Amino acid sequence: MPSTILSETAASLLELKNDPLAIVAAGDGFPVAILDHDEPAFYCIPARTFETLMDKLEDMELAAIVESRKSQTEIDVAWDEL
Repeated sequence: MPSTILSETAASLLELKNDPLAIVAAGDGFPVAILDHDEPAFYCIPARTFETLMDKLEDMELAAIVESRKSQTEIDVAWDEL
């Protein structure tokens, strides 16, 4: 069954096993498709890229919370009551 490879760079499991850091570097900061029998098994990304992705996901989750609370009634609270 044909699969779409969502990366410009691909490597085999054997290549990954032989030199994992070189495979990650080959992606130049972008995902590297790791292939098993010419099918993508997973995507390998550098730590910095993963951290950026997690930050963006957190921002999206927080934006969704803000959006859902936007129409709630405001409650007046004095600073002294906090």
